[in-house]
Amino acid sequence: MKKNLNIAILGGGLAGLTAAVHLKKAEYNVQVFEKEAYPKHKVCGEYLSNEIIPYWQKLGVDPFDWGAVEISELHFTTSEGKDIKTALPLGGFGISRYSLDSKMAEVAQEAGCKFIFKTVESVVFDENFIIKTQDNSQYKADLVIGSFGKRSNLDISISRKFIKQKSPWLGVKMHYKAKVDSQTVQLHNFEGGYCGISQVEDNRVNVCYLTHLDAFKKWGNLNNFQNQVLRQNPYLDAFFSEATPLFKKPLSISQVSFQQKQLVENHVLMCGDSAGLIHPLCGNGMAMAVVGAKILSECIIEYQQSNLKRSQLETNYSKKWNAEFTARLRTGRVLQRILQNKTATNYSLKALQTFPIMMDKLIASTHGKSVSF
Repeated sequence: MKKNLNIAILGGGLAGLTAAVHLKKAEYNVQVFEKEAYPKHKVCGEYLSNEIIPYWQKLGVDPFDWGAVEISELHFTTSEGKDIKTALPLGGFGISRYSLDSKMAEVAQEAGCKFIFKTVESVVFDENFIIKTQDNSQYKADLVIGSFGKRSNLDISISRKFIKQKSPWLGVKMHYKAKVDSQTVQLHNFEGGYCGISQVEDNRVNVCYLTHLDAFKKWGNLNNFQNQVLRQNPYLDAFFSEATPLFKKPLSISQVSFQQKQLVENHVLMCGDSAGLIHPLCGNGMAMAVVGAKILSECIIEYQQSNLKRSQLETNYSKKWNAEFTARLRTGRVLQRILQNKTATNYSLKALQTFPIMMDKLIASTHGKSVSF
């Protein structure tokens, strides 16, 4: 058996924090590098499938203790206001990243993880890893997990292929005070994108939308775009007519990439959005991050306990991650293309209304089964 491992996790989001708790409970030395202190808001749909609840509970994590809101239904509308409602097979819950990440970090710290609130500038591998931060401090690690999100300076530092290609997608998020059905996650299509609405803790409503830059550019700013494009959908128009913004201005992230990413780069093990990003319309990116962290943590434990080579760890992780997620990502890309075409969207909606069982199968194809240890 190998010596006890020193594991560095670059990025304290959902994937990084889940892996941190899992690996610390397996009695490894865990350091989490995060550039900003908690709590903080992030551009995110803030809806999770219940598939991850049994696993999290084994880790000592229960989001309902932190105000998570139970969600049992999906309401989908086209840009013209045609709609369909369906029950979510596993159900889910809404909770803000502001609350969730902060509480998860507390669990990790209580378990014994060390947090380093600094910006990582580079990671160099030579038998082991040297991590350099912005203040020129250096840290050593046996294994490094890259969980630094959708887009990071580290993607540039380690020359990842996807970062060299521009992406036309813009993500925008705002919290509102509004009356909505707390048990329903809404997905509203509009010209050039789609918008998710769900309730989170403290009676806040999260609104997060994704749009193609070509649709956004001619309107010049987010306010004009919301009024002139999103509100063409009658359901979105009704929502924004009554809703009160709770941020001074929306949060946004540009060049959101859905391209295929390498799971291992320079021996750094990628996890969460750093490993692969499912189209948000599938409503399951957060749960994917958690399940991916579980897969990686289990592979690391096997690597140490079975005295495997580093190459075996990397191969095992890649195989298991792809087996779990490749089909989901493929389905997400197909659905994204359909929603970009108004005619295809309308035909698809009619088919789903005629054959409701197709909706259940569609949801199942983008979600996993309940996971536990």
